[in-house]
Amino acid sequence: MEQPVTATADGADSILEVRVRLPECDPEIWRLLELAGSLSLGQVHEVLQAAFGWEDAHLHRFTANDPFARLHPVDGEIVEPPQWLPAAWCEEPTDLPEEDCSLDQLFAAGSGGAFYEYDFGDSWLHRLELVSRRPADGDSPPARLIDGARRGPLEDSGGFPGYEEIMDALADRSHPGHAEHSAWVAGIIGPDTPFDPAFLDIPAINRALAKQF
Repeated sequence: MEQPVTATADGADSILEVRVRLPECDPEIWRLLELAGSLSLGQVHEVLQAAFGWEDAHLHRFTANDPFARLHPVDGEIVEPPQWLPAAWCEEPTDLPEEDCSLDQLFAAGSGGAFYEYDFGDSWLHRLELVSRRPADGDSPPARLIDGARRGPLEDSGGFPGYEEIMDALADRSHPGHAEHSAWVAGIIGPDTPFDPAFLDIPAINRALAKQF
């Protein structure tokens, strides 16, 4: 685990209460986390992987604003906004190393929120919203899941439309794709593991986070 980047401007670390949601999922999938503001974005990536049950099998990036929002020209020129990636992936002038940016700095760069995209093919876009801030103390872990709803989508399930189709098929035995999608899910999570999209194991996630720090 890499070391945290910097604390806040006055040198004191803060604990940020951050709500992270997959806004296109219905019902909505979300997490409420307490995170040290000094965590690097590389560390935040690892936290989000654990919190949503991802397997870190694809590319990812952070942006201070919606990466899919329409860009408006400035002085007649379209300026691409910066994005934070692992240093090894930085190739363009707007690519910045995620290892050198803290969560505090990411929120400061935007307008009260930020975005994390995982798997550029399925494009799982997470919106990060800063709910509150308090001074850190000796008992504050760097990352803790407070609350949330529903398990994260399965890897390689086709993004929001694909995952919704899978959920519809699993819920309806008369669905023409029920058997096919049931077999696919069993192959992903194991044939003896029950799949409940509404279940979120908060204690298990916090045990995983405790091992990371």
